[in-house]
Amino acid sequence: MTLNPKKSQIEFAKIMTAACVRRGYLEKLHAGTTPVTRSGDYSDVKVIDAEGREIPWNHVSRISQDKMKTLMTGVVNRIYTFLTRTLFSASEDKAFMHALDRAAAPWVKSWDEPKYLADFLMPHSEKEE
Repeated sequence: MTLNPKKSQIEFAKIMTAACVRRGYLEKLHAGTTPVTRSGDYSDVKVIDAEGREIPWNHVSRISQDKMKTLMTGVVNRIYTFLTRTLFSASEDKAFMHALDRAAAPWVKSWDEPKYLADFLMPHSEKEE
């Protein structure tokens, strides 16, 4: 993969997501057994904690504050490194581009196209000011 101004923003967004988010700590959080639901919305699934409390699945926090911090720190570090080795690099980093081709590009082939979010970080009232 050669990243240059002619590469589409869509492809770049997908590759960046695969490399910086999907292939990181999120994989550990994603691992494990997914509960079975017959209702389709998990309202029929519950967790029983160490104190014997039954907690509906839809009310269970699935990530602790420490794990969220680990996830976000990893994402920030990966995005920083990705940008430093691609868009903000003074020269083409061929080894990194080869690694992206091998490790990230195959993941995104079947992903849906991203959607442009007009309200991203901008509530309706701020857009009009």
